[in-house]
Amino acid sequence: MTATGTFGLSTEARNLHWLLGNLVEEVPGVRSVAVVSSDGLLLLSSDPAQSGTPEEDHRPTGPRGSSADLATIVSGIGSLTIGAARLMDGGGVKQTMVAMEEGSVFVMSISDGSLLGVHATPDCDMSVVAYHMALFVGRAGHVLTPELRSELRKSMESTQ
Repeated sequence: MTATGTFGLSTEARNLHWLLGNLVEEVPGVRSVAVVSSDGLLLLSSDPAQSGTPEEDHRPTGPRGSSADLATIVSGIGSLTIGAARLMDGGGVKQTMVAMEEGSVFVMSISDGSLLGVHATPDCDMSVVAYHMALFVGRAGHVLTPELRSELRKSMESTQ
C-alpha cells in the first residue's frame, strides 16, 4: 500500500486501496500498480517495495523512483495508444501491454478515462494479470466519481 494508511478516507477510497493492495498481493509476478487520472495525475498506488524491510518483502521492486515513475509511464503509454487508436479509427483502447526482457507493463482503461497500470515480472502469466486487472476495473470503474478522484489526489499529495 501507500506509505500512509487509509485513516480519514471515505469508505469508497478505503475500498479502492484494499482492491489495489489485493491485486498486488494475490497476483503472482505483479511488482507495482498505479491508478492514474485522465490528466496524468497519480490517484492510487501500491508500492510493495515500501511495505517493509527487504528481508520481509519477497517481491521485486518496481520501476526506479517509486510509483510516481509507474504513473508517468502509464500516462504516457495511455496517451500514445489513445492517439494511435484515433488515427487508425480503432475506437477506444481497452488494454495495452509492453513486454520487455526484464518485465512487462500493462495499461487498462477505466470507465472514467482513468488508467490502471501494472508493472510485472517477465515470467508473469499475462492472462492472469489481465484477468485480475479487468476485475479491478469492473469493481472500481463505477465508484471513481469526480469527488472520489479529488479525494484520492489530495490523499496522494499529502503523502509526498
